[in-house]
Amino acid sequence: MKSENKNIFTMTNDKGESMQCEVILTIDSDEYGKSYIVYTDHSMDDEGNIKTYASIYDPTGASLDLKPVTTDEEWDMIESVLASAQKQVIKDEREDQEAN
Repeated sequence: MKSENKNIFTMTNDKGESMQCEVILTIDSDEYGKSYIVYTDHSMDDEGNIKTYASIYDPTGASLDLKPVTTDEEWDMIESVLASAQKQVIKDEREDQEAN
């Protein structure tokens, strides 16, 4: 992972292709003792949804390698946090529209 700025980074996928990704959110888990990064390359799946990915990362920057999330429990936690964040964004957008 190569960091270009706080929210955008470039990484190499499994095919050796360089791809630019945007950070959606980061999660620090006391329960698992790990930090996670949720990101997207803005590509779409077959159903028209934006693809999102999650990996374990080192928030200190000592290692720029992303590691795979391997347990169902960790995925459940990440999906729960992402769903909560998505609900908050929708709520905030509605409140902004109502204020205008």
